[in-house]
Amino acid sequence: MADDKDAKKPAKAAKPAADKMPPKKEAAATPKKDAAPKPMSTPKKEAATKKEAEPEAKAKVKEPKKKKPKLPRPPLAPASVRMAAMVKAAAKPAAAVAKNGKTVRLTQLGSPIGRRDYQLATLRGLGLNRRHRSRVLEDTPAVRGMIARVHHLVRVEPAP
Repeated sequence: MADDKDAKKPAKAAKPAADKMPPKKEAAATPKKDAAPKPMSTPKKEAATKKEAEPEAKAKVKEPKKKKPKLPRPPLAPASVRMAAMVKAAAKPAAAVAKNGKTVRLTQLGSPIGRRDYQLATLRGLGLNRRHRSRVLEDTPAVRGMIARVHHLVRVEPAP
């Protein structure tokens, strides 16, 4: 009967199927995919690359720019002379007379509040900063261009 039991049972030959499976790899034995292997370099190669890099490094170094010598400033006139010149310049008439004799009287009617910044800057450039103020300016293309930018805020009249 012992022989019958052995005959009915498959011999331990069924277990070799488990042996045919590949062995499990341990996590520590597998290399990381993120880390790339470092190339091996010999001291001779490193020395050769250093020698090649040295002339390039020297060529790239720029010499500092030479500073221009400072020109001596002319001495200032005494304060009393400068003050007299300022008073004389302020004493000139407010009405500007153009070379061709044409002038324009500008009167600011509108306020620059709520307007674009360039319009406020243009009014200041024309010498206007409050409503109902007037200025007499030369009739030049530059002034006409400035007037065109703020034509809705000013009244233009020919000056006598």
